Amino acid sequence: MPDILSKLNGPVLEITLNRPEHGNGATDAMAVEVTRLINEAPEAAQCIVLRGAGSDFCIGRATMGQQPSGPVEALDRKRVFDVIFDCYGAIRNSPIPVICVVQGQALGFGCAIAAVADITIASDKATFQVPEMAHNILPTMVMSSFVDRVPRKAFSYLVYSTAVIGAERALSFGIVSDVVPAAQLDDAVQKLIAAILKAPPPAIRGVKEYAKTAFSMHTEGAVDFARNIHAVINASSEMRRKG
Repeated sequence: MPDILSKLNGPVLEITLNRPEHGNGATDAMAVEVTRLINEAPEAAQCIVLRGAGSDFCIGRATMGQQPSGPVEALDRKRVFDVIFDCYGAIRNSPIPVICVVQGQALGFGCAIAAVADITIASDKATFQVPEMAHNILPTMVMSSFVDRVPRKAFSYLVYSTAVIGAERALSFGIVSDVVPAAQLDDAVQKLIAAILKAPPPAIRGVKEYAKTAFSMHTEGAVDFARNIHAVINASSEMRRKG
């Protein structure tokens, strides 16, 4: 079986990390494939659902803690690490919302994906951790996913302490959008998808466009941006179509 599964289910692009026997520990090739799938999402797709197979979401990068042998060229290492930064960037820059579904462990890379996704629904059994500092790794890749998601004190605590936190604390830290009982996780995701898809496609994309940009703008600019896209999108004939 491939390490990444994908399926276009009507207007929903489903992407699954598929190494359940390894906790969905992600190889660089898996990160490249997730990036490609998001960047090349079909025009018919109106949202993306990213999940892990089995009992865990993702226990991190498969290579975490492994040190390169021999001399290290900084540019070569940058190219390797860009694979991960590009994956986070694909989620941020996708024109449609990316929904992350977390069950079990979300560590390192898995925790970062949960944070950077537009919406993350977690089981009440889910746990989150940034373990890199315990492996003598500065977790700047994970930190980059937190920078506009997680408050500073929570950010520093997670990185320095390497503590394992539960889903409710992850919710209070901004990593998670909602926490539901494990048995209700799939139903909660389906209800969320149904709510999103009630809206016309321009509105779905307009929310993502605004959220991606407005929070880094001054208030006046954010208001002007809202005024402009409000006028353009709500005047569109596509907003008046009924499915």
